[in-house]
Amino acid sequence: MFSEQEKSFVETVRRFAGDVIKPLVREMDENSEMRKEVIQGCFDNGLMGIEIPEKYGGPGSSFFDSIIVIEELSKVDASVSVMVDVHNTLFVPLLLELGSEEQKERYLPKSVTSSLGAFALSEVSSGSDAFSMKTIAKKDGDDFVINGSKMWISNSEHADVFLLFANADPSKGYKGITCFIVEKDSKGLSLGKKEDKLGIRASSTCPLHFDNVRVHKSAILGEYGKGYKYAIECLNAGRIGIGAQMVGMAQGCFDQTIPYLQQREQFGQRLIDFQGIQHQVSQVRTEIEAARLLTYNAARMKENGLSFVREAAMAKLFASQVATKTTSKCVEWPCRRLIHDEFPVEKFFRDMNY
Repeated sequence: MFSEQEKSFVETVRRFAGDVIKPLVREMDENSEMRKEVIQGCFDNGLMGIEIPEKYGGPGSSFFDSIIVIEELSKVDASVSVMVDVHNTLFVPLLLELGSEEQKERYLPKSVTSSLGAFALSEVSSGSDAFSMKTIAKKDGDDFVINGSKMWISNSEHADVFLLFANADPSKGYKGITCFIVEKDSKGLSLGKKEDKLGIRASSTCPLHFDNVRVHKSAILGEYGKGYKYAIECLNAGRIGIGAQMVGMAQGCFDQTIPYLQQREQFGQRLIDFQGIQHQVSQVRTEIEAARLLTYNAARMKENGLSFVREAAMAKLFASQVATKTTSKCVEWPCRRLIHDEFPVEKFFRDMNY
């Protein structure tokens, strides 16, 4: 399934996740705060900007490598995997594909070493219907003046750069939507109160407010009025990343539960020795592997330039269903003894259902 190079990369991610992230998971979850050493550790271990070419200081690795990273991190902490996923499958690919040479030279090298990116699309009335957005970018000479708000923006608290989607010509409907590169220190840009979530709590999720934020026309990413097209194409690939998150969470939760079933006894035998439990465990493990293969297949297809939209949607759908079932079963099998904060299963359950 993996090449020798990919196997080595997997081991690097697992060591980092086990040695650095795992000891901090409970604290970060309780405090709803991503530790700075975890963020910088992701950069230092080569987990950010994975597809960025060597020309811009990146490793020039593959999309599949990004999926490996997301899956492995999700086995330990979904919050960290969300941060890495948004950066690697939404923010960086758009800059790579659409950025001018000046934009690439300005933002890509830092995206490998220290600068976190975010993807600002959703609004209060513009979630699933992403293109009914109210954020406006009004042309003023060579500038655009942006007003409006974005909601539920992952990475927002720690991001240095935002890819902002705003309507530069509402008279054209969704065909006026344009993508802008907006830096966090832009005058008039502010963060709202961080969401207090049920799960994935260490991942910062905040509203963004734009009050007469002025950007030069050179901040447009790609072509004027093509933002809706870019968002759709990017989110198609992003579904594969979500599939990898779901597979990782399911596997991580499963791996934490099985040793308990092997140790705990009821009626004179281990829980894992009850045939009814064995049937369910076998079914769940099979479904996790099926979800993994669906996700890997979609990633390989994208990487090889094949049409992958259907396969990405299938991977996200099935992997999400499997992760929901797995985390629920891992609570059910030990008679809910693991659904308190001393055990990781409780957190996997919340992360999956938030």
